[in-house]
Amino acid sequence: MNQRRTVRSRLERLAREIAKFGAVGAMGFVVNLIVFNICVHGFQLAVVRSGVIATAVAIATNYVGNRYWTYRECDRSRRSRELSLFLLFSGAGLVIENGILALSHYGLGMTSSLADNIAKNVVGLGIGTVFRFWSYRTWVFRALPAREAVETAESFLATAPERAGASERA
Repeated sequence: MNQRRTVRSRLERLAREIAKFGAVGAMGFVVNLIVFNICVHGFQLAVVRSGVIATAVAIATNYVGNRYWTYRECDRSRRSRELSLFLLFSGAGLVIENGILALSHYGLGMTSSLADNIAKNVVGLGIGTVFRFWSYRTWVFRALPAREAVETAESFLATAPERAGASERA
């Protein structure tokens, strides 16, 4: 019975994580789609260049959402390492996403606006998203080790009366 609760608890946590990651990703998707189409149709840039620009803007949007919402309770002590790994794995996702666009546009000759959007924003982004989710949760936004998490919580609870008094004086 206890093991069943543990599995269920882990699955519920994973479902919440996927939902938050998906919500942040949806915002990144909208940013990506808009920037891509503005670059291609507004500025007449090449499709892969437009794709790289759009993905880079979406990566910045997604970092903020994932750091401060999806993975806000994860270890923050090594922020430069986290950001470096985030950019590394996001860059790999960028290559996946825009590699599929390049293959479709230049390799297969599918050059319509619809084909470019499907290749980049459906197929490429879908595969890139699965890769990013796995890499972010495995390597980038690591949970605090159990001992550190307990110490952090105890420290927070121990200083709660001080913080409450400070907020009352403000």
